[in-house]
Amino acid sequence: METVCDPCWTCRNRRIQCDQSGPPCAKCERAGMECFDKRPLRWVKGVAIRGKMQGHSYEGDGTPVHTSRIKRSAILTPKKSSRALVQASAGSRTLPVTLQDPSMANLDQTSKYYIDYYNERICKLFIVYDSARNPFRSLISFGLKDPVLQKGILALAARHHANTGQSFHQLQAPTSAGRFNANRDALLFKHQAMEALSRVLSDGRLEKSDTTVASIFLLIFLDLLESGSEGWNFHLEGAKSLITSHRPLLEAQAGINNGPGQTVQQIWEFISSQIHLIETLGATFLRPKLLSEFIFHGQAERQPHEEIEQSFLGCPEFLLTAIQFLSNERDAIAGQLPDSAALQTHITNTTAMMELLHDFDSYAWASSVQREGRSSPDEINNLCTLSQAFKTGALLYGRRILDALTNSTTMQDDLVSELLGLIDSLKDDEALFKCVLWAIFVAGLECRSRAQKDFLVESLEKFWTATRCLNVINAAKILKDYWDQEERLETSSRWIFDIGRLGRDCLLI
Repeated sequence: METVCDPCWTCRNRRIQCDQSGPPCAKCERAGMECFDKRPLRWVKGVAIRGKMQGHSYEGDGTPVHTSRIKRSAILTPKKSSRALVQASAGSRTLPVTLQDPSMANLDQTSKYYIDYYNERICKLFIVYDSARNPFRSLISFGLKDPVLQKGILALAARHHANTGQSFHQLQAPTSAGRFNANRDALLFKHQAMEALSRVLSDGRLEKSDTTVASIFLLIFLDLLESGSEGWNFHLEGAKSLITSHRPLLEAQAGINNGPGQTVQQIWEFISSQIHLIETLGATFLRPKLLSEFIFHGQAERQPHEEIEQSFLGCPEFLLTAIQFLSNERDAIAGQLPDSAALQTHITNTTAMMELLHDFDSYAWASSVQREGRSSPDEINNLCTLSQAFKTGALLYGRRILDALTNSTTMQDDLVSELLGLIDSLKDDEALFKCVLWAIFVAGLECRSRAQKDFLVESLEKFWTATRCLNVINAAKILKDYWDQEERLETSSRWIFDIGRLGRDCLLI
């Protein structure tokens, strides 16, 4: 007779019904969370949490030590859990190294710490749902054998760790020893990654193209953590160039398996699709014509349904195609409008695309996406909400392009209110909320009331808490500057052309 497990502590703490499928339960796995059967052990500063002894601790010789900073050790995982949970400490690097690759034995203690941190924290940060087939986790086995990719992995982990000590409202130099060390490590690993990458690119060896493009790919995510404005578009162009030039080599390598569960070809396909996503959504907030065209061979050619566990942000492929089309229309009219015949063609084509956007069925898409386990009705509804957020943002963007084509200004208050409601609906689903910065920023460019602006700033702060990506802090600053400028000038919205200059071409996704 099959034993039924007790409801897990994680689900009880989230106030949802546990499916009791066993440690870990399916709901925790789908949400990318650790499944604890009991409240995890938490270490606190000092020998007591209250009273006169609060804040007092002792060295080995019994000497009391006074400290103003709470140090948290790694949370101990119950034996039933399938994975160790990394809880970043303020100063300690004593994390359980869960990876068993023999190459780990050759690494120093600091590198082991950050690879484990990447495994537990970064891999699930940049994917919609964490799973056993997480492509970011598959990069670890490649990185243990390639110094360029390894330094990129270490830099990502160290930068995220350093960011956890920062405040959304006021960035400052790290004050604690732990954050100072993490910041120093991040700068060092990034420098080493850039130097190693430069050497590999100068060498031009074709056999290194897979790990090289993966390294450049990770540098884009490093820029999200650092600011979103420090050259991500150059990394993007480099990755696109490598993907295009080495596609014949990739096809020749089809079926070669160099990593656990992921072939070289699958890694390239994942990177190509995410480059397409980053370019498409990122271009909406750039100056027109800043990026080169990237011919993307989408996964729709190979399989009928999209895989949500193989996506950075979970934006439906059709919506990406529509947004890319709209950006091309914007670029075509940047500077000056074409002659009347060509202008009418642009208006007709853009109107047709807006109709297709309006008719896109988010629920049908959410019901059809592939996942490892069966999605519950609530999970399908949440994915539908995420899709609707991207769809509504695309409609707002497209309407402004149509306004530019027709020299008109359309009030979009109803669409803005709808988008704000969708963003609010996703706040309790951290796995999906970390995907909505693009939609939040579009809403910010279109909102009008003080209450709406306050809500969006609160949403940006929540996004910061969930991701620790510094690009969201830049997003908040850019929106505040835009709102101030809009109030002073009192002109019709031309953000589709101007936000790139005002925002210094930040990557706001």
